[in-house]
Amino acid sequence: MIHKEKNIFDRLKSAESVTFTDPDYALIGTAVNLIKKLLIRLNNSTDEKEIRSLLSEIIGQKIDESTTVFTPFFTNYGKNIKLGKNVFVNHACSFLDLGGITIDDNVMIAPRVNLTSESHPIAVKHRKTLTVGHIHIKRNAWIGTNATILAGVTIGENSVVAAGAVVHKDVPDNTIVGGIPAKVIKQIN
Repeated sequence: MIHKEKNIFDRLKSAESVTFTDPDYALIGTAVNLIKKLLIRLNNSTDEKEIRSLLSEIIGQKIDESTTVFTPFFTNYGKNIKLGKNVFVNHACSFLDLGGITIDDNVMIAPRVNLTSESHPIAVKHRKTLTVGHIHIKRNAWIGTNATILAGVTIGENSVVAAGAVVHKDVPDNTIVGGIPAKVIKQIN
């Protein structure tokens, strides 16, 4: 049986690093340009049904009626975003999702939150490599205004990320974190 090699998006979704010189790297730019066109329409619409339809097209998943995403909304790929039920995403959020972003049911995301499942190595000779890590925000979490969640991070159930925090490590269930870098502030009873 012959197995076809994975495409660049499947490779990234499975956490494979990809150099800028990868023969398929240009496909990312092509996909980003297609999404930009949809984002322009999405972010210029005032019709809730059209917004829901366009966002469903961008992420390749029907958005549940109980989920609300305010515009403007930004993403670079979109197809690796999974949104649960009763999710609220406030305006001006940016989801870089080549590494995958999963948002479970009942999550609240405040304005200007950045979910960035993508990064680059620190070493200069390897910096032009795209590295990824899946972001998972579990049920009932609340992400505060202007917080940034970095690649590979899981935010536990019922947890809170304080406004302005930069989260680079997993947050346990029922925990409040804040600061740069984010540190545990207290447990939620």
